[in-house]
Amino acid sequence: MSHAQKIVFAGTPDFSVPPLQALMEGGHDVVAVYTQPDRPAGRGRKLTPSPVKRVAEAAGVTVCQPLSLRSGEAQRHLRSFGADLLVVVAYGLILPKPILDAPRLGCVNVHASLLPRWRGAAPIQRAIIAGDRETGISIMQMDEGLDTGPVFLESRCPIERGETGGSLHDKLARLGAKALMEALPGIIDGSSRPQVQDDTRACYARKLEKGEAALAWDRSAAELDRQVRAFNPWPVAQCRMGDVVLRVWEAEPLGGEFDAPPGTVVETSKSGLDVATGDGVLRIRTLQLPGKRAMAAADFLNAHDPKGTRFE
Repeated sequence: MSHAQKIVFAGTPDFSVPPLQALMEGGHDVVAVYTQPDRPAGRGRKLTPSPVKRVAEAAGVTVCQPLSLRSGEAQRHLRSFGADLLVVVAYGLILPKPILDAPRLGCVNVHASLLPRWRGAAPIQRAIIAGDRETGISIMQMDEGLDTGPVFLESRCPIERGETGGSLHDKLARLGAKALMEALPGIIDGSSRPQVQDDTRACYARKLEKGEAALAWDRSAAELDRQVRAFNPWPVAQCRMGDVVLRVWEAEPLGGEFDAPPGTVVETSKSGLDVATGDGVLRIRTLQLPGKRAMAAADFLNAHDPKGTRFE
């Protein structure tokens, strides 16, 4: 198999780790790793390195953490590595044209959707919210647009019933590493010809916001279920029970109708809290009170009797 002489890798979160590890374990010469600057995290707000930084440092790879790649100094520093290829996986910074043009083979992105569907920051969660039955990984040649470059390879992945944002994230991270290693030989030796995207089919996966977490009970049970699953583990769906905010970690859409306003808890059992919606019933199976750990509905019901309560 042909190898690039030198690869620079750019990535930040957990999603980026499997592709980086695959490159290093696959014999590629990763000469530098770019990642976001350390950020405050935890109750103590201590500066914390990204998952990618921890892996790179453990492997003895040079780590770079510029605030931006727009300055001439930052661009000269990247060029100094003499990279044949820049591999980008959820890096979090925009790459200006001088960076895109710096490596001999340009820049390749590992994107968590079947482009042109779900261009943008949150393709995993948006696919679940939309009710998509399939997603995947696209290995894309980067250009100046937002995930608009031609695609070398796509690898498909079903969205299983009960799939959460967290579980699909982990599956796609592993698939991304596999797809990258499959695509690299043809990219490096020039035998792979990327396919131009059909812009007429494009849709945008905007960044997740905490404000989206609120459950609107006039929507259907199926829609609310997708919202709960997509926002697990962040930002976590929620509703109000009086002055108390409940975080909803796990739910299930049920058939049937009740003569009750949406948001009303119409039944309770060890299986969950059944809440009327705009169409059908949503059974809440796992929830969390403020300052407490997530708990099964049966444990919640040991101390609370919400039947007849209307969630907001």
